[in-house]
This record gives sequence, structure tokens and C-alpha cells, in this order.
Amino acid sequence: MSAAPEKNAKNKIHLLLKATGNAPILKAKKWDVDRDRKIEWISEFLRKVIKCDPSESIFLYINQAFAPSPDRDVGSLYDSFGSDGKLVIHYAMTEAWG
Repeated sequence: MSAAPEKNAKNKIHLLLKATGNAPILKAKKWDVDRDRKIEWISEFLRKVIKCDPSESIFLYINQAFAPSPDRDVGSLYDSFGSDGKLVIHYAMTEAWG
């Protein structure tokens, strides 16, 4: 096994995206995302996947409690709130918590 794949694996976060409220449910809920990706990128990614209208809002939550700021990176959120090897982010079309 070479060092490059190990380093690459450490730069990925296992992300679990869960629908909340009236949000559409994703067919694929588990994603591997670079640690340095921002929450804003996750939001834009979700908008494309669920084909969200530009006028619609999307809300992201960590621990079913707080909405992380858009400029927060996934790696630091995982380090603080990740469990069982993944970071769980709930998404909703209307405000759900916080």
C-alpha cells in the first residue's frame, strides 16, 4: 500500500445527509467529501442534487441543533461533532431547529 492513498483517505470525511421535515430524500445519502470543503459548497451541492428552485431556501444543521456558518469547513465540524466515523448533516427546506 502506498502513502498517497492513505493521505488521500485522511483528507476525506464520510458525510451522511439526512432529510428533515418536507425536504426531498436523497437516493444516495452517504458521500465522501474533502475536509477543506465549506458548508456553502455542501449547500450548493444539495441544491443541484434535489433540483432546488433558486428562490427556495435550504437549511443545514449539525446535531439537529445548530446551523453552521457557510464559511465553516467540513473537517473542523467533523473533528468537533463527528461520531462513528462520519459527520451527520440534516437538511430542510424550512427552518427546523436553532
